[in-house]
Parts: sequence; C-alpha cells; structure tokens
Amino acid sequence: MAPDRATARHQPPLNDAAVTDGYKRAAAQAAAEMVEDEMRVGLGTGSTVAFLLPALAERGLRGLRCVATSPATERMAQTLGLNVEDLDTIGVLDIAIDGADQVDPAGWLVKGGGAALTREKIVAAAARRFVVIVSEEKIVPALEPPVPLELLRFGVERTLAEIGEARLRGNVESPDGNLIADYFGAIGDPASLASRLSATPGVVEHGLFAPQMVSYIWIAGAGGVKGRAGGKAVNGRSSSSGATE
Repeated sequence: MAPDRATARHQPPLNDAAVTDGYKRAAAQAAAEMVEDEMRVGLGTGSTVAFLLPALAERGLRGLRCVATSPATERMAQTLGLNVEDLDTIGVLDIAIDGADQVDPAGWLVKGGGAALTREKIVAAAARRFVVIVSEEKIVPALEPPVPLELLRFGVERTLAEIGEARLRGNVESPDGNLIADYFGAIGDPASLASRLSATPGVVEHGLFAPQMVSYIWIAGAGGVKGRAGGKAVNGRSSSSGATE
C-alpha cells in the first residue's frame, strides 16, 4: 500500500473506506471476468489488486500462468492457489491488470504509490492488453503531484538535485532494492515531464504511464462499474479489449 503522503490528495475520508473498498472490489471483479482459461496474466500491486487476486482465484480457471509485480502480490497469489512464474519464462502476456493512483481525461496514469512502478511498467508493456482498475475518486481533471520515482542509490543526491522538487520516501525501496522518491513539482504536460524524467541519469523509472500503454479502464463508483477504452492501438484502432460499458 502506498505511504500516506504519496496518496493523501486522493484518499477518501476514513469513514468512506468501506464504500471505496466496495468500489475497488467491483472494478476488480469486472477485470477478472476478462481473463480466460490458459491465459498468461500480469498481476499488479496495491490495494485494488488485493481484490483482483481472490476474484481470479474464485473463477477456477484452468492453466493460468501469472507474473507478479511485487513480492507481496506473489505471496498473496500463491496463497490463493494461483500459479506464479517469472516474466522471462512466460514471455508475452495476454493481459495485465493493475490499479492506478490517478487517471486524467486523456488517459495518462500516475502509478507507483506502492513502490513497484518499474516492474509494473515492464509487465504492462509485455502485455497485449493492459487493463486498469480504479475506484471513481482516482479519476482526476488533471494529474497532480506527487509522481513516484525509482532511483539508483549511486549519486542519488545529485539525481534529486537534477530533477528538482523531489525527495526520498524515507527508507522505502523498490522490489529490486532501488530507492523510491516522489516528484512534487508541477506536472503540466505529462508527456514533457515523462520525457524529462526518463532522460535524467539515475532515474530508473517514473510513475507516469502514457495512454498508449492502456487498453481499457474499469471505473467503479456509486453509479456502478463503467468501462472506458484506453489509447493502446490494436490493428490501427483504440482497443476496448472486447468489453462494454
């Protein structure tokens, strides 16, 4: 789960936590219905994925081969009887499913509050379809800081100075032992910021996910679960992954 400061802007009041958990569960169940027998499935990290894993296990699908983006996801998946393998063993994935900290109108995502952003991006890129599951409060009119960062330990203070308006998230590490920081400066155009962060030496990865990575977004709220196509093109068209609203 993301540290408080990484998600404070987007967390509902505590007395609404049970309601929000219900939304997360509904979005997760909608995505779980997209998975079929024999699929190769990427499993994300975070509180919404925690509802996805039992939803998948309860379906009793045959021959699933899963890849986990964090040790916590791997442990929970295995406990539920899901088969987890290495990504290099499986290769191309049929589908990857993950949550998001923010989703803007253009389909840009902020991810990585749970510190697994690099693995999440690798798995999303390895999937033919990348499906995002969120509760309605994660839909925002414009992306806001913080943007999670994974940084090399070597020269980290120099890296932070080069980025500007970024600071380490205490002693939090990525699953691969790198440092996790957050960028608190203005986001403006997400594509420009993503390019700048990617070009900064010492930045392993950033938490901005482009719309072109996303096939479909399930959004759950008071009005039920609704779907929205992402920007990932399949055969020259935006993919809705065969789902309907």
